[in-house]
Amino acid sequence: MEIEKRARWDIGGAQMESLLTEIARFKGESLWQDAWRRLKANRASWWALIFLAIFGSIAFIAPVLPLPCPATIDLQLEPQPPIAPWTEFGNENYRADYWDLNALDQGLVNLREAIFGKWQSSNWLGTDAKGRDILSRIIWGSRTSILVAIAATLCSLIIGVSYGAVSGFFGGWVDNLMMRIVDVLYSIPFIFVVIFLITILNTPDPTQEDGGVNREIVFYVVIGAIYWLTMARVVRGQVLSLRKTEFVEAARVIGASSARIVFVHLVPNVLSIVIVYLTLTVPAVMLFEAFLSFLGLGIEPPKVSWGLLAVDGAEVINPVRIYWWLILFPAAAMGSTLLALNILGDGLRDALDPKLRGKD
Repeated sequence: MEIEKRARWDIGGAQMESLLTEIARFKGESLWQDAWRRLKANRASWWALIFLAIFGSIAFIAPVLPLPCPATIDLQLEPQPPIAPWTEFGNENYRADYWDLNALDQGLVNLREAIFGKWQSSNWLGTDAKGRDILSRIIWGSRTSILVAIAATLCSLIIGVSYGAVSGFFGGWVDNLMMRIVDVLYSIPFIFVVIFLITILNTPDPTQEDGGVNREIVFYVVIGAIYWLTMARVVRGQVLSLRKTEFVEAARVIGASSARIVFVHLVPNVLSIVIVYLTLTVPAVMLFEAFLSFLGLGIEPPKVSWGLLAVDGAEVINPVRIYWWLILFPAAAMGSTLLALNILGDGLRDALDPKLRGKD
């Protein structure tokens, strides 16, 4: 009987090599590798990611591009329609009439002037009533929306994830206290908070030379302070479901501190939910920024944002004539960006769903 069992498992060297070759074909995948593979297989989400990468790159290098300055004013009787590139590709009328740029943007503008000199593209998407180029204003305005989205994203990651993870891990009265604070903050009408902060903190002080707090900084801080609340609740719910699992108990047994358990063991296990939520937060932040700028509570001229472009488009709507390029092109840029972000968020949700692993 023992000889028969031994013979049953005895295989030749050629057969063993064949089995090892077949085993080598099957390589294990981590959650992130599997998610990346499934995201690439989702055509809509993959092309949305490519579009956002290209659009974000163009927005970043906007000061280097040979576009007209978005703040250069050339007063006209009415907005000028788009000019086809093959009709007039460019001219030598570039003027650097920018607002106070930061060091990085000023360096990029200097690089643009060194490369292209006074040459600039023509008004391919037309101009507004003040003669400002629409294409340049769309690209420069996207930088503002992206910066606001980044500020809100960082606040959600740093404050929301940490706050929610600590609340969910400790539970009990600590969790109740921290969540009641979130409930109180949720009850505050943030539109009135924005109005209060921008009105009070930005009021010129005769004893100061700078005229008050930077309105743009207040704008970024307030928007960032809003969007971490929902993230804290999302993370708190996930941590509550994980804090009694075996790997957390094992970490306690080996003497891991509470901070290590929260930020080394629990937070990495909720990152998939966090990433999906962030992709859905970014378009909401962009819409909120456009809404506040439309109300005059956001970015101030001569700076430009998508909300200010919406104001310019609304001002020229009249029953006699509609200057369609002032409405169509900014709306198309903003709408396509928000659509791509939502498609990407939907694809990431499917790619990072552990229940769908191995089903494609």
